[in-house]
Amino acid sequence: MKETIAVIGIGDDGTAGLPELYMDRIRQAEVLVGGERQLEFFPDFRGETILIKGGLGELTEKLQAEHRRTVVLASGDPLFYGIGGYLSGKLPGRVEVYPQVSSLQLAFARIGESWQDAYIASAHGRSLKGLAQRIDGQAKVALLTDEKNHPGAIARYLLEFGMTEYRVFVGEHLGGTKERTGWYGLEELAASGESGFSPLNIVILRRRPGTASPDWPLGIDDAEFAQRKPDKGLITKKEVRVLSLAALHLRRDSIVWDIGTCTGSVAIEAARICRDGAVYAVEKNEGDLANFRENIRKFRTDITGIHAKAPEGLDQFPDPDAVFIGGSGGELRELLSICCNRLRPGGTIVLNAATIENLSAATKAFAEEGFAADITLAQISRSKPILDMTRFESLNPVYIIAARRHQKDSPTTGGQTDE
Repeated sequence: MKETIAVIGIGDDGTAGLPELYMDRIRQAEVLVGGERQLEFFPDFRGETILIKGGLGELTEKLQAEHRRTVVLASGDPLFYGIGGYLSGKLPGRVEVYPQVSSLQLAFARIGESWQDAYIASAHGRSLKGLAQRIDGQAKVALLTDEKNHPGAIARYLLEFGMTEYRVFVGEHLGGTKERTGWYGLEELAASGESGFSPLNIVILRRRPGTASPDWPLGIDDAEFAQRKPDKGLITKKEVRVLSLAALHLRRDSIVWDIGTCTGSVAIEAARICRDGAVYAVEKNEGDLANFRENIRKFRTDITGIHAKAPEGLDQFPDPDAVFIGGSGGELRELLSICCNRLRPGGTIVLNAATIENLSAATKAFAEEGFAADITLAQISRSKPILDMTRFESLNPVYIIAARRHQKDSPTTGGQTDE
């Protein structure tokens, strides 16, 4: 019978912070696994040591075949963005976790605040992409960092999206002899550079008293978006936008394409819904793309936008859960074929058509791809004052076509099935 594997958390104070139970398990081990920093705390260990570097696949294979008493060292709580959860999933029934106080707990202890109401995210080994919409509106945020996503880089990122309501606490080497803590303004932190802090740090963002982030409701007014001048109006109108978003069946973690994004109004509203997902937009007009970039900063939505005429550029995006097509540039049949075949199982494509010709072409194309289409004709009028009375002014009618694959069918080429 194979021995259980102990995953033991260790803090910046090394062996001094380990209970006797943890030390006994390490003394009895025949194999000690860990990063360079963790292994340095045990220079007298007489068994085999394995240095963790690179991916964990090779290490997992070794541990699966290991019969000797083995301890894996981890930082802080191994189940908090750590190796403990990974190994427990890969080696079910063989892993015992011995947690240490995490850097998160120590950081909040230093500022004397509770942390159960904090939004917690990791930028360690991950991109900051999409962080803006995930943390927008949060009063208290904890971020795990790394050498690339250091406090200065995080501050510059926040300033790019106008998140000036935050002050920043940085805790370095928490619990160790080199511990250093402090509060900083974003501008001060942004100027600190890469070498201003130890790589072993955690960041807490705290909203300053009397400040708040903008509260944008679903269905942002059209006038709030930067638009092309002098010919304003090339925007998916608020009412049609809300109906289209509802038809997309978005989830918090959806991957969304917005084709012909123009001002980015649909992409921005989608990103605010899919905060744990990602939104990718393509626009052929460079001037509209400039407005799009201005808008995503204003509405704190970190969206990937590219300058291309779809279907060009779509190969750069991951397969979507939802696709919105606001403009096709005349390549409708080819575009729909690509979208239908790239769409993930259970996904939805929504196309807005202003003419019966595009409606006919789209419904025919969806039928050929094995998709069922539901069509809504949105005929909307808005009130407008006239003297001391009110009249209504109609918007252009729009066909909202929502298409989903027939469950019994599968993509013709290159796609995924619903099975």
